[in-house]
Amino acid sequence: MDGIGVSVSIEVYRDAWGVPHLRAADPDELAFAQGRVTARDRAWQLEVERHRAQGTTAAFLGPAELGWDIFARRSRLADTARRCFERLERDAPRTAAWVRAYVDGVNDGLEEGAGRAPEFAGTGLAPGRWEPWTPLAVWLTTHVLFAGFPTKLWREEVARRLGEEWTELFATDGPGTSGSNGWLVAGERTSSGAALVAGDPHRFIEAPGVYQQIRLACPAYDVVGIAVPGIPGLGHFGHTGPVAWAITNAMSDYQDLYRERLRRLPDGGVEAYGPAGWRPATTHTETVEVAGGEPVVVEVIETDRGPVIIGVDGEPEGGAPEDASQGEPTAWEAVSLRYPPRVTGQLGFEVLPALLRARTVADVDAALDGWVEPVNVVLAADTRGGLLHRVAGHVPVRHRANSLRIVPAWDPAHAWEDAPAPLPRAGVDGHAVMANARGLAAPLGIEFAPPHRAARIDALLGASADWTPETVTAVHRDTDNPSAARLLAAVARVGGSGSAALSPAASAVRDRLLAWDRRMDAASTDAGLYAAVRGAVVRRLAAHEAFAALREPAPYPEVFRPWLALGPRVAYALETLLVAGPVPAGDVDRIVREALDEIGAGEPPAAWGVTHRLAPWQALPDPDDAQWPGLGGDHDCVLSTSSVPGWTDRSARASAARYVWDLADRERSGWIVPFGASGVPGDPHHRDQLPLWLRGELAPVTTDWQYLTKEQG
Repeated sequence: MDGIGVSVSIEVYRDAWGVPHLRAADPDELAFAQGRVTARDRAWQLEVERHRAQGTTAAFLGPAELGWDIFARRSRLADTARRCFERLERDAPRTAAWVRAYVDGVNDGLEEGAGRAPEFAGTGLAPGRWEPWTPLAVWLTTHVLFAGFPTKLWREEVARRLGEEWTELFATDGPGTSGSNGWLVAGERTSSGAALVAGDPHRFIEAPGVYQQIRLACPAYDVVGIAVPGIPGLGHFGHTGPVAWAITNAMSDYQDLYRERLRRLPDGGVEAYGPAGWRPATTHTETVEVAGGEPVVVEVIETDRGPVIIGVDGEPEGGAPEDASQGEPTAWEAVSLRYPPRVTGQLGFEVLPALLRARTVADVDAALDGWVEPVNVVLAADTRGGLLHRVAGHVPVRHRANSLRIVPAWDPAHAWEDAPAPLPRAGVDGHAVMANARGLAAPLGIEFAPPHRAARIDALLGASADWTPETVTAVHRDTDNPSAARLLAAVARVGGSGSAALSPAASAVRDRLLAWDRRMDAASTDAGLYAAVRGAVVRRLAAHEAFAALREPAPYPEVFRPWLALGPRVAYALETLLVAGPVPAGDVDRIVREALDEIGAGEPPAAWGVTHRLAPWQALPDPDDAQWPGLGGDHDCVLSTSSVPGWTDRSARASAARYVWDLADRERSGWIVPFGASGVPGDPHHRDQLPLWLRGELAPVTTDWQYLTKEQG
């Protein structure tokens, strides 16, 4: 074991679901064991993530990944990770050594893991070597789009094409962002007298899953939790026995886009115009290899604000213009990205080992003071009755306009202040909920999720004072859809008194919808009917002449398309657009009437789960699409399973894990991931958790070593 010494203390156990439970003599050996077992279980996934962080995925996955690779190079993800690791070595050498131990474990296990993973042979990819900074690069890659800075590009287009007054019209938690549910019930409202912490992160579902159940035990600590493959420790969700914690996305705004004026000098160098005038920008080229295609040379430019991610090639086509060859620089505009780790050289990894050692909420609280990215809302509870509800992360202090739009790089008013914003916190009165809605983190962001999930969980928790792990688990399964209310109100209006009579078929659809219980159950044909009418309304709204100016594709790289397409924007802003916006009320009623007619005249829609099926992302798509099951829930249900109404009912985003942490008895806790502990096709634990996940059930957390199976070798 490189750099650590003996590894004879490492023991690997598995529970009935194949979840690894690791024991070692000290934290470094344990980190090595975590890296090694992850490489054995998830070799293909780890290598895809390493290549994504380096911008080298097109080399084995082909031209479809070129857009991401170019963004990764131009945003300087790998270089930022190197910079952050260098600072970690300088400021927190023990943590740096711990990360190195994890990387050593990954490298030790990759060859064996790759031998079990058929994807390597299928693509001709050989496992590479992880560097000490690779986990930091994977973390950056996973979260660089988490704060949704491309939304500023959308607002820019709305202002330019539709008008300044409509820039916040579509403000909602849309398809490009990731959210979560989380809640805490204080001991005074549980049957055991000890707190319960529960929730589920909503992310784009990937196969293998983006989360990994694991247990890490050494003399210093014994922690169960849900890890991110490729990252040591348990940054998001963990239970040490005396204390447990969980997070959701705070929806904070902490990344800025600057409009840059650049000019090319006769010697090929680049200058950028900032508050102090023209200053040199750094520039170099990198070559992106493409399987089945020609290599692509990418210029990487960085100004004093940050890396240029849009418009690098903005100079006139055909090479340098004539005046440049005669000694005059040529200018163009571009967009740069400023994000905290690139500015500070900090990512917050020193928090990870501190969380593993935590015994109280005060320990968790103190550890999270060093957190950087992403910005999260945190809930925690301990066995002493301590409770925590706070925001953690680095949010720069700057002009409000920075949070709304692209801002001019040359205006000093848009510079960041040296110190970050203070982070809100709140007390817990009986229970607390975090679900990406405007609330605790409101001062730090612009766009939040609609209040529905948070309000529904709050109402459910308020209905009992005798919560148990089992009853808390049932909250995860709730399919009530509050966001349907406005469309149902519009449906009621168009067929009501004073309104023109509907056709018999449309009237029948209306009557069914108004009698519907508003639950998005997979077996519900009424939910399927609602979804069909909603889709028809969305398509008609998006086709309305009021939005004609937004139909042309925005002039930005393809990687930002999820934030810039009109259809999804209309779909997720439907509640607002039904009562406000540029579409006149009379036209809204006409659209709803036409949608009822369309659905009434066609074949009766199937049950919701027939069309609302899981659609996970896979680096190598599986040709057997029929294998993916139908789902209940919807975007604004507690059981959050997102599709793009009007375009597809397939769900690409859902609960990437679910958990309940019991502070009275850790063995009454539960956890689940969508697929299984193993990323290896054909392994017994590749997808054995999927049936439980579909039913909204949890697998038990087993901590008694005698009920676990020890691996040999």
